[in-house]
Amino acid sequence: MGNFKKICVFCGSNSGYRKIFSDAALDLGRELVERKIDLVYGGGSIGLMGLVSQAVYDGGCNVLGIIPRALVSVEISGNAVGEVLIVSDMHERKAEMARRADAFIALPGGYGTMEELLEVITWSQLGIHEKPVGLLNIDGYYDCLLGLFDKGVEEGFIKPSARNIVISATSPKELLEKMEEYVPIHNQVAPSRSWNTDEPVTRSL
Repeated sequence: MGNFKKICVFCGSNSGYRKIFSDAALDLGRELVERKIDLVYGGGSIGLMGLVSQAVYDGGCNVLGIIPRALVSVEISGNAVGEVLIVSDMHERKAEMARRADAFIALPGGYGTMEELLEVITWSQLGIHEKPVGLLNIDGYYDCLLGLFDKGVEEGFIKPSARNIVISATSPKELLEKMEEYVPIHNQVAPSRSWNTDEPVTRSL
């Protein structure tokens, strides 16, 4: 793939208990700046969201935060970082983030981060997009999740080729290098042209 212009980063509005997670967010931000890659993210100014967005913004790259109206007072403390697009709900937030990015990276995070991550993995499997999906596995944070994916393959719920959708690494530099080399090899459920991601159409089968 390579030559990403914008990467969507999924991460938490918390920083976690250990400094290693905050350091990873800052390292990822600096790596994006080094490669002149703009950031698309969830719009918060707190937690790991705040750290990665501030690092990218301070480095001179563009930052676009996409946030549901209901979360503005919860996730934005003080001034917002970069440009903020306020949307109506979580579904619109994820759709806009996916549409505007060339690739996805998940930092350590909670339910929301994992839900966003799993959705873009599923969309790749279905054929909605062919964008790389990266997992920044800091200090083994995602080992159990990666193990669950392996178990899914072992038990026949995930096709071995689809397991390759998820790219993981322990440092931002290594992860981005792997993502630049990503080539989809899994059999998509339906090609991207089969998906209408703009408006729902009701028709009888």
